Amino acid sequence: MPLNSQGGPGRDDAPPLPAPLRVPVADSHTHLDMQAGTVAEALERAASVGVTTVVQVGCDLAGSRWAAETAAEYDAVHATVALHPNEAPRIVHGDPDGWSRQGAREPGGDAALDEALAEIDRLAALDQVKGVGETGLDHFRTGPEGKDAQERSFRAHIEIAKRHGKTLVIHDRDAHEDVLRVLKEEGAPERTVFHCYSGDAEMARVCARAGYYLSFAGNVTFKNARNLRDALAVAPTELVLVETDAPFLTPAPYRGRPNAPYLIPVTVRAMAAVRGVDEDTLAAALAANTARAFGY
Repeated sequence: MPLNSQGGPGRDDAPPLPAPLRVPVADSHTHLDMQAGTVAEALERAASVGVTTVVQVGCDLAGSRWAAETAAEYDAVHATVALHPNEAPRIVHGDPDGWSRQGAREPGGDAALDEALAEIDRLAALDQVKGVGETGLDHFRTGPEGKDAQERSFRAHIEIAKRHGKTLVIHDRDAHEDVLRVLKEEGAPERTVFHCYSGDAEMARVCARAGYYLSFAGNVTFKNARNLRDALAVAPTELVLVETDAPFLTPAPYRGRPNAPYLIPVTVRAMAAVRGVDEDTLAAALAANTARAFGY
């Protein structure tokens, strides 16, 4: 194993396997296509510690097609498909950076966005596709010039999810009020999940009243994430999910190293401590909630 200058594991080294959960759970949001190794290896490693199901999330056309294909091949994988909020402005303005895997291209305008949304619509009809997302709004990475494209895409994804009876998976970064506004204006689908929940306790209460699921990632373990723990503490048990968002947001004490579904037990145990319940009780609830949230 490569060592850092202090003699410990390097930042690129995978964290060790945690102790297995006694009650199996699901990773409600992961990006296997961005992780090292094969899908089969990732699923085997996850299953060895009690993570028996994963939701593979699409962020662009290529990733959404890959998610649908992978879910068709593996029983333990369910797919969601979407254009990430930051992808919509790039399609309109022709910026090849970020999520897109298409390479450089000319500005496409609204017609190109419509074409991309039509492909998401087609994929959303597939049986193995359980959700539409991650979609939503991101005011952190996209400036004012991209907001119109983001919101138009978000509204279209809501319509697609409702028409196909699929779960809506929300990406909300620095955009709480606008995300809640659009959901209210459009009417949220029957099942709506706030992926990597990033609000505070008061917003958690607002979401709970609307029946939205709140999915907590590894950042709930970070020292500076008191707002997330406060939100987790007040969220109704039946609306709480757990995710990795891997390879991002690796839980403490492995923050900064590669994340993967097999690290879900670390987050589950931290969540159980916040809620003051034993890990088996929480794991059982998380498993039931995820199956209900995604309809599998």
